Amino acid sequence: MYQSDTHIRVRYAETDQMGYVYHGNYAAYFEVARTEAFRQLGISYKTMEAEGVGMPVGELRTRFRRPARYDDLLTVRMLLRQPAEGTRILFEYEIYNEAQELLTEGHTLMVFVNMSTGRPVPIPAAIQQKLLPYFTEEETAGPLTPPKTPASEAPAPAAFLKKE
Repeated sequence: MYQSDTHIRVRYAETDQMGYVYHGNYAAYFEVARTEAFRQLGISYKTMEAEGVGMPVGELRTRFRRPARYDDLLTVRMLLRQPAEGTRILFEYEIYNEAQELLTEGHTLMVFVNMSTGRPVPIPAAIQQKLLPYFTEEETAGPLTPPKTPASEAPAPAAFLKKE
């Protein structure tokens, strides 16, 4: 498993009228964490794209447990719990506030594609080589599957009430 933490300070422009981070911004937070994690591994999106390989989002899931607010310092934890497989890679995310409260969870299933044709392509060997050392033999044997979250873990509505 590979894990990387990225810190993001919530800007005023990222909040809505209720003072919460607008839900559409979480996809951007996930992207920042994903890009920084790849950078830490020595993988460059810019180089990959220059070589004709793109990585669009095939699936995006976000689960809100508690709101993030203006000026919060967030820790966006990106996890690769499963190795990349075939043409896909699954990134999981957890977002925490400074009190280490879990605010948001999510995942993106990314697909490697030929940028000229838009067709899926195998994961570039250089990327596979940089990721494989983080996984055990057992982890590399199973199929890539998005995480399932039980409905019983839904956030309580009180978690979204304004703090006085």
